[in-house]
Amino acid sequence: MAVPAVRRAPIRDGMSPPAKPPMKPPRLSFFRQTFTVAWKDLRSELRTKEALNASFAFALVILLLFSIAFEPTEDETRQISGGLLWLVFAFAGALILNRSFARELANDCLDALIAAPMSGAALFLGKTLANFVLLSAVEFVCLPVFGVLYNVRWTQQFWPLAGVIALGTWGLTVVGTVFSALTVNLRLRELMLPMLVYPILIPCLLAAMQLTAPLVMGEPLTAELAQWIRLLVVFDVIFSALALALIESVMVR
Repeated sequence: MAVPAVRRAPIRDGMSPPAKPPMKPPRLSFFRQTFTVAWKDLRSELRTKEALNASFAFALVILLLFSIAFEPTEDETRQISGGLLWLVFAFAGALILNRSFARELANDCLDALIAAPMSGAALFLGKTLANFVLLSAVEFVCLPVFGVLYNVRWTQQFWPLAGVIALGTWGLTVVGTVFSALTVNLRLRELMLPMLVYPILIPCLLAAMQLTAPLVMGEPLTAELAQWIRLLVVFDVIFSALALALIESVMVR
């Protein structure tokens, strides 16, 4: 059976067929936007290595100076070695966090990122993940040097130590990334960022120091230290939620 041909409506003179509406570009999902920003920052930093080289050098120098100032073989020094370790992480982290948004100032890249069709939360979370990876790399390179200089058995409790370092580093990067966005347009951002970040990080750093001290000595965590673990987890959850909720107003300013 033959199929009847479909007749098209004749086009009148001077009239063109109705144009199709323009296709909108596909909108990336929130997590894909986040990982795109994180991958961009990691590739940019691995290409230049500006913050990584400075952070590595600074951390190693501070570890060496601390080992000279304090006698590593004394028991008292080994007991406070966890606190010394987190001081190194905090100071070295400031160099990485400072470059998080400052690298976008050239060629108005920051304005382009803000105007891009993605949420400020995705932009913030992507940069936080990139900072977390970079700072974790610096920390885990410093650990062997720390073990040699201070003669501590940090490998005996490696996985609990890695978990504590991950929780403390996440709190450090979340707070640092927010204030990096807040101070990016200041002339003295290298000075203002540590002054604003360190007072807020006191609970996070205090809990991380208390948990790291026995772990680097090769001792397991006890039930008495459970409150510090809870404090570290609560700090990370609260400040992550606050940062995601307030980053839009921070980026606009």
